[in-house]
Amino acid sequence: MGTIHLFRKSQRSFVGKLTHEFRLVAADRRSWKILLFGAINLICIGFLLMWCSSTNSIALTAYTYLTIFDLFSLITCLISYWVMMKKPSPVYSFGFERFEVLAVFASTVLAQLGALFILKESAERFLEQPEIHTGRLLVGTFVALFFNLFTMLSIRNKPFAYVSEAASTSWLQEHVADLSRSICGIIPGLSSIFLPRMNPFVLIDIAGALALCITYMLIEINNYFAVDTASAIAIALMTFGTMYPMSVYSGKVLLQTTPPHVIGQLDKLLREVSTLDGVLEVRNEHFWTLGFGTLAGSVHVRIRRDANEQMVLAHVTNRLYTLVSTLTVQIFKDDWIRPTLSAVPITNNILNLSDHHIIPMPSLKAVDHLNPATSTPAKPSSPPPEFSFNTPGKNVSPVILLNTQTRPYGLGFNHGSAPYGSVLNQGFGIPGTGATQGFRTGFTNVPSRYGTNTRGQPRP
Repeated sequence: MGTIHLFRKSQRSFVGKLTHEFRLVAADRRSWKILLFGAINLICIGFLLMWCSSTNSIALTAYTYLTIFDLFSLITCLISYWVMMKKPSPVYSFGFERFEVLAVFASTVLAQLGALFILKESAERFLEQPEIHTGRLLVGTFVALFFNLFTMLSIRNKPFAYVSEAASTSWLQEHVADLSRSICGIIPGLSSIFLPRMNPFVLIDIAGALALCITYMLIEINNYFAVDTASAIAIALMTFGTMYPMSVYSGKVLLQTTPPHVIGQLDKLLREVSTLDGVLEVRNEHFWTLGFGTLAGSVHVRIRRDANEQMVLAHVTNRLYTLVSTLTVQIFKDDWIRPTLSAVPITNNILNLSDHHIIPMPSLKAVDHLNPATSTPAKPSSPPPEFSFNTPGKNVSPVILLNTQTRPYGLGFNHGSAPYGSVLNQGFGIPGTGATQGFRTGFTNVPSRYGTNTRGQPRP
């Protein structure tokens, strides 16, 4: 027998849970390389911030923010490894893939906030330009460039690699692509490097380092300190323009939108599903991006009553699984149930008798607010129940009276005259005609549910 615990274990705090998950990731050898680069990144950021303070350069500060963004990208890579280790739970039934989407969105938004801060500081420096010391400016530039490129090219960051390819191109990539086409027209061998478009992170690192080199030369030659502020604005604008498409793409994933590039393929698959054998209707379809490269969806399929549910489900899943990896299909049959027009129990002897007249009771205003199916009060503004007809006396139970008149000919016709006044006061009773006897109510245009054939068997 197992140990019986009399008291529940106290739940761990948020810090305790975070420490436990970090240990889980650190146990994987693939994450050791990322942790090593993260430690080097922190040391590099510390040195760069000290050199930014000693040189008083806002451009070097803007370039240092790219190194801080590299730290965020390493954290995102760790989260990606953690997501691969975790399995879906009852709380997170779709898994934990949205955590890496959230990490990418937070990293890009923080980079844009840093760029806005640089723009604000640069606007203040235009009013009073301080003196820039170039002692550590060029050293800090090459240290940051080397570490950023080495980090981007050494570690395969799956989330950012997917977003950089799936998101729309930035204005910096478009201008560089136009320039690259001209260069590749002269030197075709460079097409594999510059075309179709460069890595946005490598591009912004090279462009930022080039701006800092120009700043260093102009300050050394002409003591033109304002170029440092201009370079900071250029780096901030390039950072904002590069990160904005990625944040928009990851934000749309968080909002559970359907990717535009798969809408046409989904419409084609849904048309194919609607033509399957036994399928009557496909409705309430909803597809959204669960994670990077993972599509989820749900759909309702209405089938015939004689169709095989499991067979239709297998065919629908087989068609949609090519695009939708996480799919929920709800199958329901086309069951049409006619409502009972009488609100009182009906015995078999009544159904087999044809010598009855149906005389509806006068309509009462007191029961207008009752639901004929449940006899419970209903709101006046609520829509009428399905298969109900707006006819007089629809909420009144019919009264069945025995007809005492004789039928001399036996042809299925009821004989006898009734006074005109009684007919107008009591409503129109329609007797059954022909060889088939019917159970009729006071509704003149409503089809009957119950009836008998010539042999007295109930009609379906």
